[in-house]
Amino acid sequence: MKRALVSVSDKKNLVEFVSGLCELGYEIISTGGTKKALEQAGISTIGISEITGFPEIMDGRVKTLHPNVHGALLCVRDHPDHVAQLKEHNISYIDLVCVNLYPFKETVQKENVTHEEIIENIDIGGPSMLRSASKNYRYIPVLCDPSDYDTVLKELREHGETCMATRERLAAKVFRHTARYDAMIADYLTKKTNVKFPESYTITYDKIQDLRYGENPHQEAAFYKNMHPQYSLANAKQLHGKELSYNNIQDGNAAIEILKDFEGQCAVVGLKHMNPCGVGIGKTLEEAWDKAYEADPVSIFGGIVAMNEEVNATVAEKLSKIFLEIIIAPSFSSEAFEILSKKKNIRLMTLDTTLEPSAKMKVTHVNDGLLVQDIDAHKITATDLECVTKRQPSEAEIEQLLMAWRVVKHVKSNAIVLVKDDMTVGVGAGQMNRVGAAKIAIEQAQEKAKGSVMGSDAFFPMPDTVEEAAKAGVSAIIQPGGSIKDQLSIDECDKHGIAMVFTKVRHFKH
Repeated sequence: MKRALVSVSDKKNLVEFVSGLCELGYEIISTGGTKKALEQAGISTIGISEITGFPEIMDGRVKTLHPNVHGALLCVRDHPDHVAQLKEHNISYIDLVCVNLYPFKETVQKENVTHEEIIENIDIGGPSMLRSASKNYRYIPVLCDPSDYDTVLKELREHGETCMATRERLAAKVFRHTARYDAMIADYLTKKTNVKFPESYTITYDKIQDLRYGENPHQEAAFYKNMHPQYSLANAKQLHGKELSYNNIQDGNAAIEILKDFEGQCAVVGLKHMNPCGVGIGKTLEEAWDKAYEADPVSIFGGIVAMNEEVNATVAEKLSKIFLEIIIAPSFSSEAFEILSKKKNIRLMTLDTTLEPSAKMKVTHVNDGLLVQDIDAHKITATDLECVTKRQPSEAEIEQLLMAWRVVKHVKSNAIVLVKDDMTVGVGAGQMNRVGAAKIAIEQAQEKAKGSVMGSDAFFPMPDTVEEAAKAGVSAIIQPGGSIKDQLSIDECDKHGIAMVFTKVRHFKH
């Protein structure tokens, strides 16, 4: 008679699966709560202590760590010495393993959970059994996921055993499962001990969905989330529209990152290809939208819009008149949803914009490597600014300068942003030289450049950017400062009566 070892925390579909094994003639070995649940369902089981000849001790901390278990799991069944040793020690084969682990992730996420409770939910015996059996997958099917129960039962019923391909696939899933489990534990203890850059960097993500394609149709892609996403597109709820694409997710993420820098203000962000095409703030959402749209009504076509207040019917009517890929907001009024959902493909998504990002580090992939850095969460206020010119900026200019600074931080370097009347009027992104970015922003702004303020993500290495700003009628500039030629730009500002402030912080975005 074949035997199955069953010990699970997640008891979804457990009784149905084990009943199927019993119908196929399997004896069931079980432990603790699993044994109790099965026996309550009328399924007879063999206790693990009957296999080990030793009681469960230390509140269940030690129960399956025994040669009678691991010998049965690790025996190479066509190796004569292994088989002889099993017989010598009266150890019987275990032919199937169904194990999943203590709920470490769920425990960590509980409110007011204690460190002691978290530690008690580090499973030791479960991963050991999974790893032992999976190492020996040539002979033993190993299940850690209830979604595989039906596949295994089907093969057992039809063929009397599982096929090698299935066992190999299940073993791979087990090692991913245990690697993820260990990564979560490592992450918790690494953060608790304040190790910022450990000697090895282990992260784990859970798949949300397969995507239609990647950056281009010939590239496959999928979307994953970390353990507990908060202010993240992974935590947003899609109410309507097509499935998200890879580029949608990249753009949506960039849009909500910008939006986060406008907490406390009614703001709308329009975005295209990872760069803002229009940002507006206003007393009402309608005013903020009008400004974001007016900033660049051409580029917003086919773009992403994110806002931090509920979409009402008035704003929805305006949004519905142009082609947009995604609208992200805390909520949609019933009238707004009715208006916008008439468009079949537009993605309508809700996200609580008051949440804080859970990620503190940014991870970037390079060929065969990772770059890890702090998230760029630096913010400034008016008191952080150092005026370096003869003319001081007015209070109104300071407000516009701070807005330009919040936006330029999120524009691909080299970056220049022009702001006027609480809206972007020109954005120059991703240029190889700074004056080139300034020319693009000024050209986009046209006559709106006159009286605008300019934000630069990094210092001016030459006075040429100030020269272009002066020609366009820019009244004030915000930039980090720090160039050995700062004085040249300061002198150029003084020549034209432009106020310039230094932040002493750079915001390159590559």
